Amino acid sequence: MLLDRHGRSARYLRVSVTDRCNFQCSYCRQPDRERPLSHERILRYEEILRVVGIAVAAGIGKVRVTGGEPFMRKDCDAFLVMLRKRFPELTLAVTSNGSLLAPHIPLLRALGVSSVNLSLDAFDRELFARITGRDEAPKVLAALEGLLRAGLRVKINAVALRGVTDSQLDDFIHAAMTMPVDVRFIELMPLGGQTGEELFWPIGEVRAAVESRVRLIPVPEAPAGAIPGPARMFALKKGQGRIGFIAAASDHACGRCNRLRLTSDGALRTCLFSGREYRLAGLLRHKPGLPDERIARVLNRACLDRPLGETLLKSGAAPPRGKRPMNALGG
Repeated sequence: MLLDRHGRSARYLRVSVTDRCNFQCSYCRQPDRERPLSHERILRYEEILRVVGIAVAAGIGKVRVTGGEPFMRKDCDAFLVMLRKRFPELTLAVTSNGSLLAPHIPLLRALGVSSVNLSLDAFDRELFARITGRDEAPKVLAALEGLLRAGLRVKINAVALRGVTDSQLDDFIHAAMTMPVDVRFIELMPLGGQTGEELFWPIGEVRAAVESRVRLIPVPEAPAGAIPGPARMFALKKGQGRIGFIAAASDHACGRCNRLRLTSDGALRTCLFSGREYRLAGLLRHKPGLPDERIARVLNRACLDRPLGETLLKSGAAPPRGKRPMNALGG
């Protein structure tokens, strides 16, 4: 087990296959400061598979493939096939902005992907284009319909932005009432992007606004053996879906955090609020014949020193906004 000094075990690995994204969401990216990683710096798929194998042997049971936008990377489908073939028992999930997703849905179903996280901050076409910089709402909504027709579990992730999300609440609630989806409101994190603090909408206020419109019914915690996420989920009376809240900054879930992140350039991140990275790329590429056991020791050491993000935030030790934008971290 990958245990830390706070008694937490890491069971979930988020794998970024690219830092590139075709959207320009203001809370995520900094176009004026960005320099996409060169092809040479990006981990090869075989290198990612090696890290995943070491992590699985150490107790990781779930891998989520993300980006940037993962389907912007060439041969992402082939990578997903290799991942499933090598680790058939692994819980495999994907995060996407949905704009390039439609052609890949049959494969995701065939591979038994457990869930697809769909980043969707607005249903209104004009507002969607303003947030993302792209007029792609019809494509994303078509992908959402395609995922549901294929029987795939969908989680709609919406970053809570004051003056934006509040105008869309009725649409999000309607989606949760009429579709078997999890709608999850995520508090704006003090990392990456250019979004001003005036747009920060505390998750407690978001929940209160939702509860003024619909009754929320608490659902039980994840069943034994499941790998829980950070969202506090609620069912809706006579609703097909659920609504959840992720308090990333105001009411932390750090005490039950179970995840690690592998960036597309081969850095292991144990906490989003810590700037510390463990450079696995050098071990994979510049140490010929280095046994997996050596890399496993680095993984174990990194997990042992995994900090509590809320402590870093309260002490002011968290890296400043924009140190590494979210599209480069894998979300």
